Amino acid sequence: MAGRIPNSINRPFQLNLDKEGLFLPAEKLRHHFADLIKQAPKNKAENIVHLCGSGVTACHNMLAMEIAGLSGSKLYAGSWSEWIRDKNRPIAPGS
Repeated sequence: MAGRIPNSINRPFQLNLDKEGLFLPAEKLRHHFADLIKQAPKNKAENIVHLCGSGVTACHNMLAMEIAGLSGSKLYAGSWSEWIRDKNRPIAPGS
């Protein structure tokens, strides 16, 4: 099923990597996540919840935040595949 969890923001994990496939330096990662943190409740990293289709690649963004010194974010392990099992949960258009 197409869609996304309402109020979620798509941030591809590939943005965490340099041309060689290695994590960017902590300072650059911190800068990249700054806009997301501004949109989080109370502007705090610990109020960010990562998710993806199945909970696997979301861990990449969570680790990138840890590398950046932005500790405390969380993982919704069930992610999209769990969310859509409950027909009472809202679904927003897009990805």
